[in-house]
Amino acid sequence: MSILVIAEHDNSSLKAATLNTVTAAKAIGDDVSILVAGSGCQDAAKAASEIAGITKVIVADAEAFEHQLPEAIAPLIVELAGSYSHILAAATTGGKNFMPRVAALLDVAQISDIVEVKSEDTFVRPIYAGNAMATVQSSDSIKIITVRTTGFDDAETGGSAAIESCDFSVSQEQSKFISEQLSVSERPELTAASIVISGGRGMQSGENFVLLERVADKLGAAIGASRAAVDAGFVPNDMQVGQTGKIVAPDLYIAVGISGAIQHLAGMKDSKVIVAINKDEEAPIFQIADYGLVADLFKALPELEEAL
Repeated sequence: MSILVIAEHDNSSLKAATLNTVTAAKAIGDDVSILVAGSGCQDAAKAASEIAGITKVIVADAEAFEHQLPEAIAPLIVELAGSYSHILAAATTGGKNFMPRVAALLDVAQISDIVEVKSEDTFVRPIYAGNAMATVQSSDSIKIITVRTTGFDDAETGGSAAIESCDFSVSQEQSKFISEQLSVSERPELTAASIVISGGRGMQSGENFVLLERVADKLGAAIGASRAAVDAGFVPNDMQVGQTGKIVAPDLYIAVGISGAIQHLAGMKDSKVIVAINKDEEAPIFQIADYGLVADLFKALPELEEAL
């Protein structure tokens, strides 16, 4: 039983999601390989080889893989799939893009967003916005799996796996990379931060998010938002936490002016400690909060900043 993990990287370094995916893979079996597909990605491959317990790293270094377009990555994975019983990727934007294509090309069912491994063919995944957990068993010869990274710890480093080259080439004209615009912030990345403070509709305007920023700067926290705040135009959608946004599980999550719709809870309820600030004492967010403060956020946030 061999397992292939698709690395998430930027051609120079591995993303943390890869370490979580490796932990899930090692819960299935011991023979774990990593595929690093990119262009000029030798540094990422070296980082992958240093993950503890990895058997080998396969490097597909070609211009076609530079931006990891799914139309290029999917045929590569299918080409390698015959040697593996399981193929895993993080349930990130990238993984959610190419893994369904791989499953379709292999004519198997995808098992999405797993949070626990029961056995080599049985897995647990959330359904109904995380309100229930489904135990899923697969009889497919190759199991295509995406991993909810918040469900697994980071894999340890200190390994020295062999690095092999893959000469598979692909020529596809279905899509092409045009450009990318990256948001730049000195604050931690939302999905990797140990502390997250999020604002909801109760913030009333985008200008009022400066109150969150001041507290975030004191705590070294990332800033998130509910879908209501994003839909209202307060903040850009890359800050959205929830079922249709980013899934986070920091050590501390502070929800400010967020009522607690199930779609938002699905994205943050695995946080270690949850603090809620809301003037509505009946707000659903208080049902899952470890600490709740019934207060006007426009008074509470400046007081919190001053206390910090």
